[in-house]
Amino acid sequence: MRVDGVWYRSVWVDQANFQPGDGLPRSTEPGPMEPGDGWSVHILDQTRLPWAVEILRLTEVGQIAHAIRSMQVRGAPLIGAVAAYGMALAVRADASTEAMERDAALLAATRPTAINLRWAIGRMLTRLRNTEAAERARVAYAEAALIADEDVAQCEAIGRHGAALIEAAAAQAPDRAVNVLTHCNAGWLATVDWGTALAPIYRAHDQGIDVHVWVDETRPRNQGAALTAWELGAHGVKHTVVADNAGGHLMQHGKVDLAIVGTDRVTRTGDVANKIGTYLKALAAHDNGVPFWVALPSSTIDWMVGDGVAEIPIEERDATEVTDVTGRTADGVITTVRVAAAGSPAANPAFDVTPARLVTGLITERGRCAASEAGLAGMFPDHA
Repeated sequence: MRVDGVWYRSVWVDQANFQPGDGLPRSTEPGPMEPGDGWSVHILDQTRLPWAVEILRLTEVGQIAHAIRSMQVRGAPLIGAVAAYGMALAVRADASTEAMERDAALLAATRPTAINLRWAIGRMLTRLRNTEAAERARVAYAEAALIADEDVAQCEAIGRHGAALIEAAAAQAPDRAVNVLTHCNAGWLATVDWGTALAPIYRAHDQGIDVHVWVDETRPRNQGAALTAWELGAHGVKHTVVADNAGGHLMQHGKVDLAIVGTDRVTRTGDVANKIGTYLKALAAHDNGVPFWVALPSSTIDWMVGDGVAEIPIEERDATEVTDVTGRTADGVITTVRVAAAGSPAANPAFDVTPARLVTGLITERGRCAASEAGLAGMFPDHA
């Protein structure tokens, strides 16, 4: 996607002696096109958005772990890709098996809910355990780049399959915009490019369909108000930020044609773990007959888990994310203020689980399917 006319992915590696158009893989081309060192990893610091676009240069695995843990990078597909590059940095510094296994464990411990993290690390370890130590760095960078490129291709395909839903809604109401509600941020910032839930919206918008997005603010970290709204605005998509609790009201009054959200983990039976508040949106959608779709690449499916409520670990984040809010004052100063009563404790579960019965269907890179064991097994027989 583009920011101020410059094309970015959400993670990239510096390319030494880069020249535009020299045939390098696309994963090496985003960001400012200047020659680099050929190995350091770059990300956009998402904790600084939407107030500033700041690029971080990461040079060792501890910095990658911190970036994931602190949510400088976030979104299930993206943290998987960034962790893969973290493994590349790790074996570049120390290619021994002992160090490699230690660094993999460090990365895996950063976020417990998103399955893409463990999936990417597991894939890297499988590749590297079967590689001689002297070759591990070269192989790791190539595998991480492949993971990133695959994510872009999958998200682009999700966009194509999901845009058909928006096209159908537009055909039913040709005299007005299609209203889509989304929760949290599942755009290109949450993936390597395109996004999951926002990919169909970008595709529909680019096709000339009149689409408008209701953007949940997504407390407590406000990823919707800060990141989704910023993304949509930069792309020229009509949108309106609403309080998290406004979704049910909008649905009751016929102002939502469909909901599309992303996810951090989907069980083999179709249960969906996503940002806290998703379950309530699904309940409201079910009560009002609003289609509730979940967009995801297959790397987000956990084939080992059947009961999402009982088996998916829910990350509990720092209470200050609930008690405090960061924003920009009228004079441009970015500051954090407390909004909760002094001395009051706070709980901060970061995700909830939406049972498959409340999900209209899943949008994947292979197409759309029912949120059920049969639906997923039919779409992905090789994985099931």
